[in-house]
Amino acid sequence: MAKTPQPTTTAVTTTEAPPPPPPAPPPTTTPPPDPCAVNLAAPTIAQTVSELPRDPQSNQGWNPEPIAGNYNECAQLSAVIIKANTNADKPNTRAVMFHLGKYIPTGVPDTYGFNGVDTTQSTGDTVALAYTNGLGMSSVVKFRWNGNGVELIGNG
Repeated sequence: MAKTPQPTTTAVTTTEAPPPPPPAPPPTTTPPPDPCAVNLAAPTIAQTVSELPRDPQSNQGWNPEPIAGNYNECAQLSAVIIKANTNADKPNTRAVMFHLGKYIPTGVPDTYGFNGVDTTQSTGDTVALAYTNGLGMSSVVKFRWNGNGVELIGNG
């Protein structure tokens, strides 16, 4: 028997590289907030404010949204200024102080009436609370964390 030659096929190859993979999508999660940044929306503030005794002037609770502050979980001393939850023209205000992000419930000098925080005079262990009266005159009082509690260190 005679063999019939079989048809031959030639493979054709190209030198094209495969397409590059698509770029990775950007991460969908945002990095966690810096715990050492000022955060006036920290849940600790609202929780603390909800547990404070009522304002002695209006007998109302306190508004959990600070009107000023430098709350910071890493600071030896930080503060927020809150106001009474009332519709009065000039609601009572007070400072609430924190050590390493935790409320300082006792041993803090009277902080009613302050309506701002002077961040230019505040440091990691000192808070400068400001008071501006109805005539526009301002004063600053500094408080410092002394290792055990808060002490008044003078007017600025």
